[in-house]
Amino acid sequence: MILAVRVYLSTVIKRLIVAPLLYVSLLLTFLLSVGCSSKPDIIEITGSKMGTTYHITVVADQIPPQNLAQQIDDLLAAVDNSMSTYKQNSEISQFNRMQVGDKLEISDQFADVIQISRDIWQRSNGAFDPTVGPLVDLWGFGAKVLDLTIPSDQSIANALSNTGFEYVQLQGSVLTKTKPVELDLSAVAKGYAVDLVADLLEMSALPDYLVEVGGEIRVSGLNPQGEPWRVAIEQPQIPSSVNRVLALSDIAVATSGDYRNYFEQDGVKYSHTIDPRSGKPVTHSLASVTVVTKSCAEADAWATAFSVMGADQSIELADQMGLPVYLLVRENQQYASINSAAFKPYLNQPLNSLIDKEN
Repeated sequence: MILAVRVYLSTVIKRLIVAPLLYVSLLLTFLLSVGCSSKPDIIEITGSKMGTTYHITVVADQIPPQNLAQQIDDLLAAVDNSMSTYKQNSEISQFNRMQVGDKLEISDQFADVIQISRDIWQRSNGAFDPTVGPLVDLWGFGAKVLDLTIPSDQSIANALSNTGFEYVQLQGSVLTKTKPVELDLSAVAKGYAVDLVADLLEMSALPDYLVEVGGEIRVSGLNPQGEPWRVAIEQPQIPSSVNRVLALSDIAVATSGDYRNYFEQDGVKYSHTIDPRSGKPVTHSLASVTVVTKSCAEADAWATAFSVMGADQSIELADQMGLPVYLLVRENQQYASINSAAFKPYLNQPLNSLIDKEN
């Protein structure tokens, strides 16, 4: 999920800077430090892994480990080598090739992601399901190049018969399957990678940071001005604009939207968001989901689950769990916002007044 953001500067700068999420850490740390008479060192680490890019910004008041950039790159490479379906020797690819009844000894990280996925699969009543891949491929949104056409009911039924997270079994560090299902952890792995990088920084006594991997974000501490990090929620339209600013510390955020990836046939739009319970694209009016929580892996997975569930069910479940969730819903060719009760503290950020002036 790629989330476009704007970085909002203090009144010292007195103007709005627009930046894609892929560069938020770079612009944020540089621009917010302008004019400071005394400032900590700003460490910027960027690279490419997991089929996307990563950007890490650290506000350091002490000397970091000399090989910090290499440690981060190695850590992300380990996740990629474990959970990438594009790598033939990855753990997930080995599992996908397995026959029913075979056993695979897996790493602790892979087991962690399976456990996180199982928890959200259960609590979402199957709206989040990492075995949904055959249905995504069938509708033409997967890695396999297929015609963007509406599949037959029989084709959907056949694909559904090869899905179901209940057929993935984990006993200790041994993974098995009871039906010929395949896994795709792309809706949780990047968020999990963000958490691993954040944990590494904290173990290195670097508590002030912004970590972004493929659009998933976790922040801690304060930015160079001694204030919360600023990230914004994109208005789900093209060209993009900003809907709301979030001032964040010690938290993770993930956003999922359906307005960029779809196909249209006979005047009907078919979203890339496939409901694993029906085997069909969602038809509700929910356009964007933003989840704020401590774990970026969970925020990542829940954003996908809520995108499947729709606005009413999402808010009901989020309120039951006390989870901060912000939704943008299509309403008369406009977008209306809906939020869970736990999201209310984020609604009155002072810098939101800049959006009103801009729009």
